[in-house]
Amino acid sequence: MSRVRSTDAVLLLVAAVWGSSYLAAKTATSALPVLLVLFVRYGISAAACAALVAARRRTRRCTRDELRVGAVLGVTQAAVLALETYGVAHTSAANAGLLISLTIVLTPLLDRRSGTAGLPPRYFAATGLCLLAVALLVSGSGFHQPRSGDLLILAAALVRAAHVALVGRLTARRRVRPLHVTTVQTVVGTVLFAVPAAGSLSALGGVDAAGWAQLLHLALLCSVFAFLAQTWAVQRSSASRASLLLGTEPVWAVAVGIGLGGEHLTILTALGAVLMVAGTYWGQAVERAHRTAGTEETCRPAVPANA
Repeated sequence: MSRVRSTDAVLLLVAAVWGSSYLAAKTATSALPVLLVLFVRYGISAAACAALVAARRRTRRCTRDELRVGAVLGVTQAAVLALETYGVAHTSAANAGLLISLTIVLTPLLDRRSGTAGLPPRYFAATGLCLLAVALLVSGSGFHQPRSGDLLILAAALVRAAHVALVGRLTARRRVRPLHVTTVQTVVGTVLFAVPAAGSLSALGGVDAAGWAQLLHLALLCSVFAFLAQTWAVQRSSASRASLLLGTEPVWAVAVGIGLGGEHLTILTALGAVLMVAGTYWGQAVERAHRTAGTEETCRPAVPANA
């Protein structure tokens, strides 16, 4: 029982750390250009991952598959973080954390490798509930044209869903080590943002201790720690239990945004928050049950026609 509790605690901690990333990114981008924040975040993450790989004496080198997979995923991951960071700079941290959770219901629609092609009507009902939640979240105190930040976060959710589907497709039937793939991804991201951020590097000289704390939080906790802790915990728990606990990320995003960021929800956005969490959990449960039933059907021995 203690092992289960410790594993659950780690998964909840990962969800809380991810939920806090939106306020951290918003705070960092209020003092520094977005591209510089992304470059520093990737650079610190890459250095930390490279140090962890170097500490493994016998398994330092990346295989060709790890280099190829990491390079492709590094590009898509960089696109996700760019959209997320630009988006959160122009909307609230709570809104960003809720809107990005749309990824949960979008991913199965893009991922056809696990037999999710014939999703039941209930799944699309859950998706519709999430879309209604989106309309309420972007409405603020009344219905109006969505803010640019909200639209960027919605684009990030779509790209993240494609990224997650791509992760499954590229890593299937390939022996790749998560730490090594992550290291390649962070190096690729560092390279991609190095040139665009070069012109604003001098701004780092004016960053105070609080600013560096935000950048280190994004790089070491929200990226390196969260990934390694998630991998460790998922190996010791069921996929269903892990996804349920990690799915609390938007709840933490709202809690951090309101508790530490001084943000507030209107009646419409509060209703949207409730519907978004309910819709994503409902959709997640329907998809998991559908996938499990499909796996059992595939594994079931065929019955002779004359039986």
